[in-house]
Parts: sequence; structure tokens; C-alpha cells
Amino acid sequence: MFITLTHDQVQFYYGSEHWQYNFNEIVELGLLKKKKSYLFENSVFVTVTALAYYFLIFSDIVELYYIIPVLLCYTILIILRFHNDPEFDYYVIVKDIYKKEIKTKINAFDRPAIGKQIDQYLNLKFDRILQIT
Repeated sequence: MFITLTHDQVQFYYGSEHWQYNFNEIVELGLLKKKKSYLFENSVFVTVTALAYYFLIFSDIVELYYIIPVLLCYTILIILRFHNDPEFDYYVIVKDIYKKEIKTKINAFDRPAIGKQIDQYLNLKFDRILQIT
């Protein structure tokens, strides 16, 4: 269990991150999904391609010795780009009444379990609002 709900508190434990709030202090609790950026891999790909074209056009290398390092760089870039299955980064976002925001990065494999626990929190909050009215 990553999120522990009591009658008046919400506690979150994930790795080294932990926080605790009273039920009335939380304004927003949810999951955020961000697409991963591959800026480094894409810029290295463009650089390697530009260097390969430069050597192809402006070089006097007849035996094409630059092709082997270029193919090796492309292989490494493809491995870096496609070795991860999850394409998104997931975060748990908590905003409180004091205008403080906590953003905790979670693994993609833990997202369904944490999502269910956040849904339980939202259902409990909804039930508390109904009991007040």
C-alpha cells in the first residue's frame, strides 16, 4: 500500500518519499502523465548524420572508413532510444491549502495500484462531502 487512508489523515509512502496530510488540507490529489523527452538522443542522431554527410561530401576518404563508426553510433542510439518499454513518466501531485505542491515521480509499474488508491481517496472525500450536506 502506497497511500494509507485513516478517518482524518492521508499518508503516502513511496521509496524514500513520504508525507502526511489531514483530510481537510488536501486541495488536489492526482496522477500526472508526462511524455518522455528524447532530446539528447535526437540531437546526437542529427549530429552523427551531419558528420557522416560532411565526410561523405567534403572528405577525400575513398575507402569509406567513416561508415563503420557511423553505423556503430546509430546502433548505440537505437539501443538508447528503444530499450525502455514505458514511454511516459508518472507523477503523484498533491496540492494543499497552503499553496504548497508536492510532485513525486513513480514507476510505471506502480501506477495502476496508486491510481486505485487515489480513486479510493476521492470516493472517501466524496462520501465525506455528502455526509456534511
